[in-house]
Amino acid sequence: MEIFELQAGYGEMVIRGTTMYWVLYALLRISGRRDLGSLGMADMLVLVLVADAAGNAMSGDSYSMGDGMIVVATIVGWSYLLDRLGYYLPPLRRLLEPQRVCLVRSGRVLAGGLKREHITRSELMEQLRLKGVSNLAEVERAYLESTGEFSVIRASGALGNGASTLEDEGPSG
Repeated sequence: MEIFELQAGYGEMVIRGTTMYWVLYALLRISGRRDLGSLGMADMLVLVLVADAAGNAMSGDSYSMGDGMIVVATIVGWSYLLDRLGYYLPPLRRLLEPQRVCLVRSGRVLAGGLKREHITRSELMEQLRLKGVSNLAEVERAYLESTGEFSVIRASGALGNGASTLEDEGPSG
């Protein structure tokens, strides 16, 4: 039973969990939605290293399961609380969640949106191809959503005489 005994105090574990939650939240919010809905090898490495570093900082080198459970409960509690508050308080949700970014409008690539999210034209074209789009004229709107997912609204009656998604015209073209 001693593995469940607290080595650090309850308050200290809550403070550590809260502090690390908000620090990591801010860092991830600042870093943006670069992944376009998937994790690459470098992203996975960063995730593992952050988790390891955050785990040590949150537990204060404590090996007690009780301390760890308090930290995990604190983190899950913050997540639950923010989800509920964001639902009932839309201004808070707009503050905490990134807004969607329009990347294509009426078959034209919006360089400002690409630049803002650090997405190259070739990455955009790849995402369009994954959505079954072979030609920019087929796209009325394309967005990078707040989740990092890519969404496409197809143009009605697109003729297919615009730029091909197979073209590669540099970083933001």
